[in-house]
Amino acid sequence: MPRFAFAPPHPRLALRVALSHHVANGLSAALGLLLISAAVHLWLGALAAAAASVGVVVCIPPDQPAPRRGKLRQLLPAALLGLPLFLGTRLLHGDPLQLGLLLLPATFVAFLAAAWGKRGIPLSVSIMFAMLFAMAMPAHDGTAPVLASSLHFALGAGLYLLWATLANVLLNGRYRVQLLADTLLALAELMQLQAQQFRPPDSDERRRAPLIGRLLREQAALTDQLQGARNILLESPRTPRRQQLAAMLLQVLEMRDHLLACELDLDALKSRPGHAPVLGVLHEVLQTLAADIAQLADKLLYGRTPPPVASLRPLLATLHWAETVPAELQAPSAAMLARGLANRVGNINDEVVRLVALARGEQAPDLAGVRASWQLFVSPTAWSWRPFAGLWRWDAPPLRHAIRAALAVGSAYALAQVLPWVAHDYWILLTIVVVLRGSLAQTLERRNSRVAGTLLGCVIAGVLLALQPSAWLLLLAVTLAQAFAHAFAVRRYLVTAVAATVLGLLQAHMLHAGASPVFGVPERIADTLIGVAIAWACSYVLPSWERHQIPALVVRTLVAQARHARVALGLGQLQAIDNEPELAWRLARREAYDSLSALVQATQRSLAEPRAVRPPLAPLGLLLAHSYQLLAQLTAVKSMLLLRRDRLQPEQIRQPLQQAALAIEQALQHVGGAAPEAPEAAPGPVLLPDPFESDLSPWLLRRLELATRLAGQLRQDADRVLAPREPARPAAVPE
Repeated sequence: MPRFAFAPPHPRLALRVALSHHVANGLSAALGLLLISAAVHLWLGALAAAAASVGVVVCIPPDQPAPRRGKLRQLLPAALLGLPLFLGTRLLHGDPLQLGLLLLPATFVAFLAAAWGKRGIPLSVSIMFAMLFAMAMPAHDGTAPVLASSLHFALGAGLYLLWATLANVLLNGRYRVQLLADTLLALAELMQLQAQQFRPPDSDERRRAPLIGRLLREQAALTDQLQGARNILLESPRTPRRQQLAAMLLQVLEMRDHLLACELDLDALKSRPGHAPVLGVLHEVLQTLAADIAQLADKLLYGRTPPPVASLRPLLATLHWAETVPAELQAPSAAMLARGLANRVGNINDEVVRLVALARGEQAPDLAGVRASWQLFVSPTAWSWRPFAGLWRWDAPPLRHAIRAALAVGSAYALAQVLPWVAHDYWILLTIVVVLRGSLAQTLERRNSRVAGTLLGCVIAGVLLALQPSAWLLLLAVTLAQAFAHAFAVRRYLVTAVAATVLGLLQAHMLHAGASPVFGVPERIADTLIGVAIAWACSYVLPSWERHQIPALVVRTLVAQARHARVALGLGQLQAIDNEPELAWRLARREAYDSLSALVQATQRSLAEPRAVRPPLAPLGLLLAHSYQLLAQLTAVKSMLLLRRDRLQPEQIRQPLQQAALAIEQALQHVGGAAPEAPEAAPGPVLLPDPFESDLSPWLLRRLELATRLAGQLRQDADRVLAPREPARPAAVPE
């Protein structure tokens, strides 16, 4: 049945990585480093080129694919903050005490940038790089050489700002294609996981639980991927090509909703005899559709027109429940539940067909929806002081992380002064900067990758320097190392650790004007182990355990769910859902997904924390599952209102829509207080008509009833998560 096997061979996976926006951005940064360093080398000499390359390296971490507007604002803080710290570090290089007095407060301020989230973390790294690479340069007597190297640093940083801004404009079209392709691949992976749920029920719940966990993680990953794609694809969609790509992205958003809705009634069907034939076909259909999406992503990356795909709707319409099922089990709705599930899978099929038609140019994009989404769903690019103003409370995670980082760097700097290889003290600090993260889980992950990457990187750099390469070959090696380090910083940190080790060692060698072609590999490994140990130990100082962040995330999730329900079930939309974009609903839907993504990620990070400080994982898992189920029920309702309104009876559904919206909002309000009264039980089994042919009003009423029940369950889950934890009682001492 599948049009081709979903799991691609390894060469195809490697090609997808090579053609991704991560690699394109890494190559762009490396090419800028090469051109600027080579130009300064020819103009001012090797020492000037080495200092200028530091200015470039400092500006590279924030250089990520971004909207064309605001790109310079994204990069400028790294240069403006890095230059005075580079100059100050160079001036104080000969006085360890004064340098330490500069290093500690500068580290504290640098790590406060984490208050700006994903935008701030690269800025923290840039600020620290400016000081650490200044420490790597040989000390000079007098201020003239220091001022000269600082001017060269500023020259390199300024030239790279111009280069990165221009490169971002030139690569904007390619970035749009690559980000859309990566989003499609993430969607295909989620569809493939979703298809696994259509397999026969597994008697071992321990095998089913990991699948649910993977589904939650993939949902969260897709949410993050979609926001990054929105920022670029929805910016200024004025040309036909941009409009086509933006319309395809909006189509992906609809597919995510339909994919979530196809989980409905699945457990009920699995519990009935005769489910295997129907669910087996649905499993194959979803696998086929996932393969079509992956194929479309590959064609986009290759710059080729995707082949047309045939609709599987006719096949889905022929699916019926097994004839051998006893009559009493078919009533009230076993057969119709199966038909309803097939219909929802059919909605995914319809979206895939439309998506491929858009990519082939056979269907015009919805320009009204594209234009309405421009700017509304794009993240702001301006730097606001609001996150900084909200830092100054003792329980603020960025403040605690900044104190933790300053303590780690200060301790490492003091220790480095008494080590026999004090000339390389910056390497310990560099290890701390790249390993220490805001959560224990991220720190542990980076710790392991950093150690392994340093070992391999030292070997590679040692071999290169032992060959005594020319300055031009060193510059080329630094360029390649920079490309790999930047390209894989998010995707696979182990590769970044290897490349960054090579980059740091070769950069330090160039800053010393090639004074020595070799370095002590054991010393660098010892530096790394010391830095990793300090970062690991300091991650337990003023820890921001996830259990302290989760209550706020739970409240945010419930508020977002209540607002989404109120907007999705609003009566006013019944008169305005033909052509007008439903911006309020789309914004509410985005916040519902974003809040759930943040909660999933926090729960995942808590698994690496000590058991004594973990949040209550069992009710958290139920809360996440019920939240996605509630989204699925409301999505199914919204799909009927949007796509099948002609098969609904407005007078029959108007009052239930209003009652359900009110009941869901009441259930999700005032968490931690008295629970609202449970909704009345359904009067009895509802006879559901054939969803392919008949009136869908009974189906909508069923969805509203189930959504109301789920809201009550969600409220109970939240109360259990937020309930005060009793202190552990000491074990009885045997007499």
